[in-house]
Parts: sequence; C-alpha cells; structure tokens
Amino acid sequence: MNRYTTVIDLMRHGEPEGGRLFRGSKDDPLSATGWQQMRTVAAEFRPWQAVVSSPLRRCREFAEELATRHGLPVEIDPLFREIGFGDWEGLSAEQVEVRHPGALAEYWRAPEGYTPPGGEPLVRFDARIEAAWDGLLERHRGAHVLLVCHGGVIRACLRQVLGLPLANLWRIDVPYAAPTRVRIHGDHGEPVPILEFLNGGFAGWWL
Repeated sequence: MNRYTTVIDLMRHGEPEGGRLFRGSKDDPLSATGWQQMRTVAAEFRPWQAVVSSPLRRCREFAEELATRHGLPVEIDPLFREIGFGDWEGLSAEQVEVRHPGALAEYWRAPEGYTPPGGEPLVRFDARIEAAWDGLLERHRGAHVLLVCHGGVIRACLRQVLGLPLANLWRIDVPYAAPTRVRIHGDHGEPVPILEFLNGGFAGWWL
C-alpha cells in the first residue's frame, strides 16, 4: 500500500496595523502586537519542511522571517489571499452598518447570496480556496507544512475538510495568530482529512 500522511498547520496572521477592519486585499502590515502574537505562537519550534503563505504583508513578512530563521523554503501562493470585501475594505463593522444599514446582517445570515459592493462572491472565493488547497496537498504530499494565511481562508479550508455548508462558513471562530492542524491520511483510495485541532495547541501544536 502506498500510504502517506500529510500534515498542514494553518496559522492566521496576527493583529494588523489599524486593528479590526474588513481588510480583504487591503495590504496592511502587522502591528507590533501582531508580530509578538505570531512569534510567541511559533516560538523556536520547526517541525515543518516548508512554509506557504498568502502574498499579503500581514502573512508574507512573518512567513519569510520564520522560513529564513529556520532555513526552510517559503512559497508565496496568491490563491491563498483573503476574500475581497470590495467597498467594505478598510471599514469597521460599525462603519459598514452606518453606510450600508442592514447589509452586514444579511451577509452573516446568507453570505452565499449577498456580496458586498465590488467584493468577491463567496462562491468564487470558495472555489479559489478549494483549488489552492488541492494544489497544496498535491505539491506537499507526505510533508509537514505551515500555511500562514487569513481567517476567511482558514474557514474555507476547513469547510473543504469537514464538508460544511457554504452558508455556515462564518460560524467558525479564528482568532489572530491561532494555529489549526489538519492531518491527511492517504493510500490508494481517497485521502482522508482529519481536523486534529482548531485554535489551540499553544503548549505543543508543533509536535
């Protein structure tokens, strides 16, 4: 049997400059707090054979620092960028509500049927992340990889893994710098992905 195990550790970026906003493709860097959050979680542990990152600065700059420190290859994959929020980008939830009354509630209630003006439809985003996830697993089959990305991206990856309805995507909480692990067991049949932990493992997630 051609058996293998692939381990993907997903890590959301830390706090960006400007605090909590709808960012999407808005390319803000990490704040000092955000850098500290990510460095604390990663510490000096290096079980990974490669680091993959979103191209956006709040992910990429930390991924490159970590990869350089540990002598690991780093791969910047544009498919793992965050969902685009269009006219909402750079706004807080309160500002969105003032400018577009009721729109935010509609988006949380039925995100597959409502797209922020100028934003990326959730169905299209989900298809993009499915392609990115499948490509990651193909390129790094049998390896242990760190994926540094975004809250929306992690939710979409987990939707693929767990077979969740697209309408429930935003019901998964993903805090800043939180680590999540998916382990994929494969042989000649269909690979079996297992969610090993979500938003945890600070005392040993690298093992």
